[in-house]
Amino acid sequence: MGHGVPELVLELSGRTWTLDPSRSYTLGRDPQGDLVIDDARVSWRHASISWGGRSWVIEDHGSTNGTYVQGQRIHQMEIGPGSAVHLGNATDGPRLNLSGAAAGAYSAQGAAPSQQAVKQQSPAHQAPVQQQGAPGWAAAQQAPAQQQAWQQQPPQPQVPHQQGPGGAGGAGGVAGAPPVYGDRSPTTFHQLDLGRVMRIGRALENELVVSDLQVSRNHAEFVATPDGRFEIRDLGSHNGTYVNGQPIAKSGTAIIGPNDIVGVGHSTFRLVGDRLEEFVDTGEVSFSARHLTVTVEGGKQILRDVSFGVPEKSLIGVIGPSGSGKSTLLKALTGYRPANQGDVLYDNRSLYKQFAELRQRIGLVPQDDILHKELTVRKALKYAAKLRFPGDTAEAEREARIDEVLRELKLDIHKEKKVTSLSGGQRKRVSVALELLTKPSLIFLDEPTSGLDPGMDRDVMQLLRGLADDGRTVLVVTHSVAELALCDKLLVMAPGGSVAYFGPPEEALNFFGYSTWADVFSAFENYRDYDWAGRWRGSQHYQMYAADIDAVAAQSVHMPPAQQMRPPKPQSWGSQLWTLIRRYSSVIASDKGFLGLMVILPAVLGLVSVVIPAKFGLAPPTPPNKFNGDAGTIMLILAVGMCFSGAANSVRELIKERVIYERERATGLARSAYLMSKVIVLGVITAIQGVIICGIGFATRDLPDEGLILPPAVEICLVVIALGFTSMMFGLVISSLVKTAEKTMPLLVMFAIVQVVFTGILFQVYGSPGLEQFAWLMPSRWAIAGAGATLDLSHLMPPWDPNKPGDLDPLWEHSAGQWGLNITILLAIGVLCGVAVARLLRRHEPEVMRK
Repeated sequence: MGHGVPELVLELSGRTWTLDPSRSYTLGRDPQGDLVIDDARVSWRHASISWGGRSWVIEDHGSTNGTYVQGQRIHQMEIGPGSAVHLGNATDGPRLNLSGAAAGAYSAQGAAPSQQAVKQQSPAHQAPVQQQGAPGWAAAQQAPAQQQAWQQQPPQPQVPHQQGPGGAGGAGGVAGAPPVYGDRSPTTFHQLDLGRVMRIGRALENELVVSDLQVSRNHAEFVATPDGRFEIRDLGSHNGTYVNGQPIAKSGTAIIGPNDIVGVGHSTFRLVGDRLEEFVDTGEVSFSARHLTVTVEGGKQILRDVSFGVPEKSLIGVIGPSGSGKSTLLKALTGYRPANQGDVLYDNRSLYKQFAELRQRIGLVPQDDILHKELTVRKALKYAAKLRFPGDTAEAEREARIDEVLRELKLDIHKEKKVTSLSGGQRKRVSVALELLTKPSLIFLDEPTSGLDPGMDRDVMQLLRGLADDGRTVLVVTHSVAELALCDKLLVMAPGGSVAYFGPPEEALNFFGYSTWADVFSAFENYRDYDWAGRWRGSQHYQMYAADIDAVAAQSVHMPPAQQMRPPKPQSWGSQLWTLIRRYSSVIASDKGFLGLMVILPAVLGLVSVVIPAKFGLAPPTPPNKFNGDAGTIMLILAVGMCFSGAANSVRELIKERVIYERERATGLARSAYLMSKVIVLGVITAIQGVIICGIGFATRDLPDEGLILPPAVEICLVVIALGFTSMMFGLVISSLVKTAEKTMPLLVMFAIVQVVFTGILFQVYGSPGLEQFAWLMPSRWAIAGAGATLDLSHLMPPWDPNKPGDLDPLWEHSAGQWGLNITILLAIGVLCGVAVARLLRRHEPEVMRK
């Protein structure tokens, strides 16, 4: 020990360490730490002890359950021989006893020696609860002495954080301000000089280099103005520069003060005097839900006052019976569907208010796979990386990150396999890999083991355990209870959407008083009206694991007007469109069955029209015959065939990708780019089908000698292609309306039949009030009208009323103007369908993106 440094010996659970003042010691559950404490209430990296120059100092690193001295929660405090520190709980958490040569004579400031040991009582040793009868046992059959003990242990009030060497308010803090980095010390410091520009970006020529693929090469710059103020200027970054969680305008500026937080990728900056503090988010973040309540139409609450805190770098399991609000909770925690009341805090920052920035730190793996199963693993990740990383990211950088993730998840041996050929557990790994591309600190998974056998169930849960151990916080909603022991904490939801338990999984069954989870779920079902939440709040477990959830105040930041809160896109609109077109084309090209069907279907429909005998084809008859009644029938078959073919191309395309779209939309995908990629690719396919139908249908038919503007075959083919395009847009409308893919086929058949009726070929449509106006909404009506204008069907077909030979369908007028009007209205209906699809897609987006 150095001269003047009091000897310090730390004792914990019968083990002792003599501390060296030349280094710092980390305490927590991390096996790589200096003092490993295997207790669920202790965070992964809970605290550290170091020599501060004049005394020994213990510093809490934003732990979930806190560090306590004499019953008071502390952030940073001087300690010495004679001090006693509790981790995770003020009374029975793991106790550190400090001693030394001067023990008893030394008393650290603010930490008088505590000689009286506190008797520990583990919840695992509570009196067993009877399993028979109504759940009134919760309060009625507890041991009286234990009830009295609970009543005598109210939650300890949290005291203000001690002022440490870093200045008022703790490290990186400002007097009177909430914690900045979740009570953590800044990663680095940067000096700002007046008149100097400090540029931030991924490129090495920047003064402040941030090695983060979420950051553009030249992202932003800090400027110290001559009048002593500081501003942040965005340099046209792809993922945006954020002040207090809100994006500033691309290439815009914002004045920053000591209470403002600037976000660039995974880095957060705070101005303290003329110094810039940087904190890099590597996963050491706190996350908590506070009083979340979700109310639906009719005033019914499906989530009721849910509060819990998630330890950093841990695995949290969420279980509960059907109807307990697990999926609703997941949407509330991720910001997809914010709760009506309450808040979600990411390192003391409101996720709802600062979603634009914090969404990049959160990964979500829905129950359904969020990737195209027709692609290989590498190609699926390649397109995802192209969409999520900035536009200036080099191909080599993306490939390196993809290879890194594949190796981490042991998928490198499967990278050239199609996703559809992988097992269920491997497919789930690929979905996780897609989310890991952007290095999220929080990962949420919804039923990742659904449909898997017990072996794969264990593999997936072990994968999630590994992700947490590697430095991420993982929250998994699951129905499987076989591998809950791998979790650090367990959240049990009761019917009605309230919390029935939150704490270590090994103590949960004992808490409920049952031996199996089947019995617990049966109790939930049999006693649905019982106050499970009240029982939980009256328990010792609540005092230990949830009572201090409101102890730290959320940061209060200035919120800009709503119109400034639209999150930026990582890629330009054109770049997104090109990537989506290439991906969609790859998906279609890899599905040989779908490709074959798209060629065979129009060919068959074209052949059907050839079967119809027609002596004169589509041309006017020669005397003495006056009419060609078969011409209308041939066009009816061709038009209805094109309607069916066009709609069939698209009727499943949105519903089958709905989960993928929801996730990608939350990460910055442009709705219009997504829709336009579908329109372009399917439009090209539909146009080819139209040429096939017309080529086969017209091959054996006589056509008029001249057209109105172009050759007759070209004019009719253009009309058929326009009909296919509009029908394809109607298919997209159907696909965006339905909730399941099974409902698309009945609607497709109904659409085709309705088109047959209102073509104007089977019976007279014009001149019928109401019926004629309704027929204007049908694409087939305008398509037949366009073909009728070219063929002069008004005079080619027999009149509906022989006594009125001059009573002609006005839409079949044999003129270039009428032909142009017909095809224009036909395409306009398709455009209106596109607008409707864009509006309907909003229903499947996070609420913050619905703008």
